Amino acid sequence: MKILIFILLVAAGLFAAEADVAVTIYNDDLALVRQVRELDFVKGVQEFKLVDVAARIDPTSVHYKSLSDPGGIALLEQNFEYDLVGTDRLLQKYIDQNVTITIKDSGTENGTLLSSASGDVILRTENGYIRAVKNTAVESIIFPDLPAGLITRPTLVWLLDAQKAGSHKSEISYLTAGINWHAEYVAVVNAKDTQLDLAGWVSVENNSGATYENAKLKLVAGDVNRVQEAPVRPLRKEMYAMAMADAAAGFEEKEFFEYHLYTLQRPATIKDKQVKQVSLFAPQTTPVSKVYSYDGARDNKKVKVTLEFENKKENGLGMPLPKGKVRVYKNDADGSQEFIGEDAIDHTPKDETVRLTMGNAFDIVGERVVKDTQKISKRSTQQIVEITIRNHKAESIDVTVIEHWWGDWKLVGSTPKVKKKTADRVEFEVSVPADGEKTFEYTVLSQY
Repeated sequence: MKILIFILLVAAGLFAAEADVAVTIYNDDLALVRQVRELDFVKGVQEFKLVDVAARIDPTSVHYKSLSDPGGIALLEQNFEYDLVGTDRLLQKYIDQNVTITIKDSGTENGTLLSSASGDVILRTENGYIRAVKNTAVESIIFPDLPAGLITRPTLVWLLDAQKAGSHKSEISYLTAGINWHAEYVAVVNAKDTQLDLAGWVSVENNSGATYENAKLKLVAGDVNRVQEAPVRPLRKEMYAMAMADAAAGFEEKEFFEYHLYTLQRPATIKDKQVKQVSLFAPQTTPVSKVYSYDGARDNKKVKVTLEFENKKENGLGMPLPKGKVRVYKNDADGSQEFIGEDAIDHTPKDETVRLTMGNAFDIVGERVVKDTQKISKRSTQQIVEITIRNHKAESIDVTVIEHWWGDWKLVGSTPKVKKKTADRVEFEVSVPADGEKTFEYTVLSQY
């Protein structure tokens, strides 16, 4: 039986290179891996070891199907073995057994391993002495053999029953953690802040413990519900490599259930410990507006600057935009491109407005003062609020002034132009001259 198991393990490793692989990646550290492999089984009940699976696989999600003989294989039992070879695990396995260590400036020492806490090695030497060696002094450790149970790669071990011997075209699928993707956008505004060139990129981060060669890559944009459970094993922190992919033959987008599915139109190799960037769409030009807003109740001085554009086809866009970070640049007079701010967007359907907060305006200052408060009745109060916007820029500006009110309230008397009014806020549109200021008052009656 041991010889049979070894042969099957080698066969699985050989066919792994020829596997047909598809990887569908979600936004929340999850991917669905589907592989089609040729696997050789003998007739009857047998143990089969499948290597080249992700180290962070969810073993409860594994699905196996024989495509060439669907009713000919019965999967009876499955185990996921992930006790991998490493110095710490070898030392743990060799407690109370003989090892040989090489000590810096001291030669070799044979003995029985008593402890390896914190990397320090404690031996009972051949002459019966106890010797403690600091981890910084240990140059090498020789172990007589590989302990039972330790493996070199994460492995699925199946107990299965095959009705007949032979090669089976087999489909294996499973969910794995350690893979994530997110969109990143680069935007460049023109000199007058009236047009914006927007390009989209996709970053795929793979820390799943497996490499997927020439995979069919799909990305799902949307908020997919998952049952939250405590993680079985913590994610190890690793260094990432960076791979820039060719922008040609990009993604094809379509609706899928209540989400959007992006399929790369060419195979892609997703290496373990790698961040791969792929073009989502080429730069598109769209009109953009620069909006100043002042919310004095939340920040008494600062005036916020926002860039807004409509995600519409007639404006050069009109495509579903996956959530991600948008970095915005602008060309200086000397032609150099300068960074002016960044913001994160949520999943944004077509025909919706995208708002990017760039920061606070340097040359515009706001001021909010409650000038008077009167108790009109037991359940009603009237307040007079004064707003001042000072503009130190060389051109006139329009500022949206935002005020918040709750309960049953209404504006009394004259006010500036009301841009928008909801149950808990009102927006005024105020024009401020170049190098000047604008002050206005409004009165609000609140009932509770």
